[in-house]
Amino acid sequence: MMQSIFDRAKVCISSHDPIEKCNLTHQLASDWNNQKLSQDDDQPVDPIGVPGRPQKPCLVHPRDVSKRSVHSEKGRIILAHALAHIEFNAINLALDAVYRFRGMPADYYTDWIRVADEEASHFELLNTYLTDRGYKYGDYDAHNGLWEMAVKTADDALIRMALVPRVLEARGLDVTPGLIDKLTLAGDDDFAGRLKIIHRDEIGHVAIGSRWFRYLCEQRSLDSREMFTKLLNEYMDGPLKGPFDDVVRIQAGFTEQELSDLREKQ
Repeated sequence: MMQSIFDRAKVCISSHDPIEKCNLTHQLASDWNNQKLSQDDDQPVDPIGVPGRPQKPCLVHPRDVSKRSVHSEKGRIILAHALAHIEFNAINLALDAVYRFRGMPADYYTDWIRVADEEASHFELLNTYLTDRGYKYGDYDAHNGLWEMAVKTADDALIRMALVPRVLEARGLDVTPGLIDKLTLAGDDDFAGRLKIIHRDEIGHVAIGSRWFRYLCEQRSLDSREMFTKLLNEYMDGPLKGPFDDVVRIQAGFTEQELSDLREKQ
């Protein structure tokens, strides 16, 4: 019998070792793309819990994480570590989107396995930046905001699609180009080049979230624009803060009307 995509995603989520988690995720993507896995979902979905992670980094309140700056090598190390932690969480988030939400079209699983595979590559890009300079993932404290949103949205794929890719990840689309420019001015072309790859891929990830958010709205006869605003009001602490990169957000599946709504509520 073929292995289930859901069983394999669970194995990836459960792995505590970052390198092993990346390797398992890459293998999952390869096996799914080569039609070696089934969508058999006869096993119950576990309640969402804590994904596999190493003992370090220690998780602290966002206000307690180390200060980041592009103007010194140490500051760039701290920044790379913070971004690596985001990408590590993003692997688990994408895998959970596969594992948790059953009965979706095969294209949904293809999309989210692709996201998990690319997030694993992003973690590897940032981790090698650290290791090339004598540091490693876990050397600095981090916070757990991304996974906290996974817990809040565990009961509904529509809410997950709206709030994780289209809110949390979309924020990276707004800020990363400016960060790349600062790194280039600071003379760190290596770091800037890695972020360019990540930014390119993240446009596609947010577009995948937009695609499946609209699909689920259509399935439930909901207006996607109204629903997005409703969910922002219910789940976020006040209006989203700009500025917003309109050009990139349009590429990632936002409509002009949605961008207008975001600007009006600032």
